[in-house]
Order: sequence, then structure tokens, then C-alpha cells
Amino acid sequence: MTAHLLRLDHLVVSARTLDEGTQYVADVLGVQPAGGGTHPLMRTHNRLLNLWGGAYLEVIAVDPHADNAYEAAPGAAPRPRLFALDDAATRARLEAGPYLSHWVVRVDRPKHLPTWQAQYPQRIPPIVPLTRGDFAWGLSVPEDGAFPSWQGVGDGVLPSLIQWDTARHPSALLPDSGIALKALKALHPQAGTVAEQLQWLGAAHLIELQTTDGAAALVAELETPSGLRTLK
Repeated sequence: MTAHLLRLDHLVVSARTLDEGTQYVADVLGVQPAGGGTHPLMRTHNRLLNLWGGAYLEVIAVDPHADNAYEAAPGAAPRPRLFALDDAATRARLEAGPYLSHWVVRVDRPKHLPTWQAQYPQRIPPIVPLTRGDFAWGLSVPEDGAFPSWQGVGDGVLPSLIQWDTARHPSALLPDSGIALKALKALHPQAGTVAEQLQWLGAAHLIELQTTDGAAALVAELETPSGLRTLK
């Protein structure tokens, strides 16, 4: 294995709009995400919900106001949004409602994420510097904005990698929600290929992987003040 063991940073719920995503999470978990902000480079915005143990849940959607900045700057070409939000299939799926689309794992120092990526560019997508308010971080994002993949397999089940460049993690500033992740599960028709990459990354211990004849999917089981709830 190339990597040391990584840890969960956050779960991602994609939504057509922030309000739709926020309501979906509130309906399932009984607590409403709040705060968050904008990602200027990616033209997205988010809201967050704290999870026990230094992780959080992110609701993310296209920022409907972000394209104005590019329209006001002739010649400026925006890059594809992250988490496949510009993909036609993703947009069609979001018409049916928000869903748990992805997960992100944290690479702690002294391991340097950009250096690791440069050593293994076939395994790890380019590291993109991102900001939101006072926070700064590097995130692995393929050039086309798709989910990370290995040997053509991804579908949101393989995680993105993140390394924070600010001293505080977002979870440290979020109010306690009383919610803890009990289990993260993944279903994929090519589970063997997914397992190989998860093991190489050092993230296999974070997720329960199952083979399916159907579509790839993520399922999170969370303990809430109202009992066990499932987000998918």
C-alpha cells in the first residue's frame, strides 16, 4: 500500500439548489445544515452540518450568481464544476431530488498532498487550490470536473482527497448537531476495482463495499437524536 491510513473529512449531498438540499437533509436527519458559503473558482456554494468526530456533511449546489463574474470578464473561461455538477447525467438525476453523491477523505500532514499527486498522477487527479471565506485547501479534482476514477471506475464511490491549508477545520466552527456517522456503505458493479484503489489510497477501512448488479450508490447510516437514519 502506498498511503498511510486516511480519515473521513466530509460527506457530500448534491442538490439542484441549496434550499432543496438543505430541506432533504433536514427531513432525513431532523437537523438543518447552515453556514457555508461560496467557492468562486468552482461557481458552487454550500451549507454544512457537523458530524461527531471531526467530520461534517456538505450540501452543495451550483451557485446561480457565480457566472456573472465570468460574463463581466471577457475571455475568462470558467473551469468545469467539481463533483460532476456540470454533467448532463448528474443534472438529470438532480431533477429527481438531492442525493448522497460523494465523500472526501483527509490527507494530514506531514504527508504533502500535491507532492503525492505528482508522484502518482495516474492514481490521483490534479490538486486544485480552493477557498471559501477564511478557509483554504487543496482538493483532488479531475480536469473535466468528474468524480475521481481508477481504470475507468468512479461514479462518486471513490473519494476525493483534501488537505487543509488553514489551522482550523470547518467542523471546529460548526455547532454540535448530535449526529454521528455509524456506517458508510458503497455499492458498485465493479467493486473489485473500487476496492483496489481504496486499499491503495489507505481509505478502505472507512467504507463498507458491496457488489451490486444495479447502479453505483452511496448509503450513510447516521445516529441522530431521533434514532438511526439513512441518507442516500
